[in-house]
Amino acid sequence: MRLLRYGASGLLIELPSSASVTAAYRKLSAARADGRLSGIVELVPAARTVLIEGRAGAGVPADLVRGLITEDVAGEPGEPAEPGDGADPDPGERPAEVVIPVHYDGADLELIARTAELSVPEVIELHTSAEYTVAFCGFSPGFGYLIGLPEPLRQARLADSRPSVPAGSVGLAGEFTGVYPRSSPGGWRLLGHTDEVMFDPKADPPARLAPGDLVRFEPVS
Repeated sequence: MRLLRYGASGLLIELPSSASVTAAYRKLSAARADGRLSGIVELVPAARTVLIEGRAGAGVPADLVRGLITEDVAGEPGEPAEPGDGADPDPGERPAEVVIPVHYDGADLELIARTAELSVPEVIELHTSAEYTVAFCGFSPGFGYLIGLPEPLRQARLADSRPSVPAGSVGLAGEFTGVYPRSSPGGWRLLGHTDEVMFDPKADPPARLAPGDLVRFEPVS
């Protein structure tokens, strides 16, 4: 873990994995909520970093942040916990679970099954049996990068991206799975689609998913 000053009032935390980002984000969010970490304007998780933006002129206390992330963590000193190693939220603090119904009819479903050396029903079972966490959001408004993908489904992006992927498409690439909130170019392997609206600028909040949310996929009969 490395802490870097980010402008006049920010602090950038560099972390070794998306799982450690999720663990750090949860701890910092809890500390912000209970007042241990005050004066924070925004917390922004990404693939390997968390950005803390403090109030103008106030700055962010690096020693306090380091202590908050590493407190009550077993393992190497100075490193945040991985989920399942002290990073999971307490039962009383557990985020609400978002359930997304999916039609498993994706264009790459058979390719995913062949690559995993599984049958299509086994792929669907694997994808729906896991619990995912929104590690961060990016690419387009409402696009959540979900971690927790079973190992056989951790597959490479397509060699050539599609010029247009329909809104609601459910895909996977590398360690992530997710839902395209709107039609856009994309190179993820497509498992299926959902009829759920993942981003609505008129809603409050507009995005269905936010960092830290727990997510499950449910097959549509």
